[in-house]
Amino acid sequence: MSTVNTMRTIGQSVLGGPEVLREEEAERPAPGPNQVLVRVRAAGVNPTDWKHRATGGFLGEPPFVLGWDLSGTVEATGIGVASFAPGDEVFGMLPYPYGHGSHAEYAVAPVRALWHKPAGIDHVQAGALPLVSLTAWQALVETAGLGAGQRVLIHAAAGGVGHVAVQIAKARGAYVIGTASAGKHGFLRELGADETIDYRASDFTEAVKDVDVVLDTLGGDTSVDSLRVLRPGGIVVSILPVGSGELHAEAERLGVRAVRMLVDADRAGMREIARLVEAGQLRATIAGTFPLAGAAEAHRLGDTGRTTGKLVLTVD
Repeated sequence: MSTVNTMRTIGQSVLGGPEVLREEEAERPAPGPNQVLVRVRAAGVNPTDWKHRATGGFLGEPPFVLGWDLSGTVEATGIGVASFAPGDEVFGMLPYPYGHGSHAEYAVAPVRALWHKPAGIDHVQAGALPLVSLTAWQALVETAGLGAGQRVLIHAAAGGVGHVAVQIAKARGAYVIGTASAGKHGFLRELGADETIDYRASDFTEAVKDVDVVLDTLGGDTSVDSLRVLRPGGIVVSILPVGSGELHAEAERLGVRAVRMLVDADRAGMREIARLVEAGQLRATIAGTFPLAGAAEAHRLGDTGRTTGKLVLTVD
């Protein structure tokens, strides 16, 4: 049980499977200049969490506390914070990758990583949205410049990033094509997808042509193959930040563009996400909720790679 000066966290001291995650007690942080201490009410769990748990990723060797998504209440503010006050409900993404630590009762965030939580959604919804929504927004809008009437292909469109990207693309007025297993096609149509492709039954490079933008959430051969469905001048945006140089070389040969990107914490992006939520154009599908102490169970489900939507930890 945490005290006034401590908090519960989900930490790990070694790399490995979900079983390495442990509920631990840690010192409650204090906000510095231009920082906010957030009492976390809900925090999304994303593929980057279970990948870092298993491999260390950008973070190297443990110990560390994972988690980038959060929704909660401002507990305290540091020097110079003018836009939030204790008691304000906020949501956002801690700076990726080195600002991790939202899988805890409290987290310190730079003030400009946060925005006001839309009043019409609960903390579970708000905690599910930031990382996937910022990823999709930065890929489709800021990087690709997706606009009305353009055609976009979204890979793994029923996944965490994918199902949010479908909604953002529709809000931009795009024609949306999504790949997913056949059982998820109804879900994608409910989100607004105009076409669906069963990646198990057909080759997407034969099923679709003349696309303006491809959102690549899979990497590997999918990245390079996606270049072949683009119209001249089109763009593949891959959210897998590393890969072979073949992607860029082949893009140049074909007269198209290819970009790899990492999501970045951003208040302006969070404001746009909130605007879409308030307009009824964006909502997270929740694949499962787990108490903080059930983080390992959430990771086990995430490791299957078969979830539709988002997994969320709730913090009492």
